Amino acid sequence: MQIYVGNMSYGTTEEGLRELFGAYGEVEAVKIITDRETGRAKGFGFITMNDDSAAKSAMEDLDGKEYDGRTLRVNEAKPREERPKNFNNRY
Repeated sequence: MQIYVGNMSYGTTEEGLRELFGAYGEVEAVKIITDRETGRAKGFGFITMNDDSAAKSAMEDLDGKEYDGRTLRVNEAKPREERPKNFNNRY
């Protein structure tokens, strides 16, 4: 199951998230989304856990919990929607 984690501190690390979610079960992958131009974290990321019950427990317990000075938003990730390409508003 893929989990969305939002409202993260810009200083939050992938290792820190792996440890936080690892308390609920095995974490397969952690990805903090960064800005392409600056490399700075955008304040959200994704956790992948194979055990759905562990993932659900983590979502229930960690949603609204304070971590690194911010109140996390944690829920099941939705599939990415295709966005239309913007070619500088040229048609």
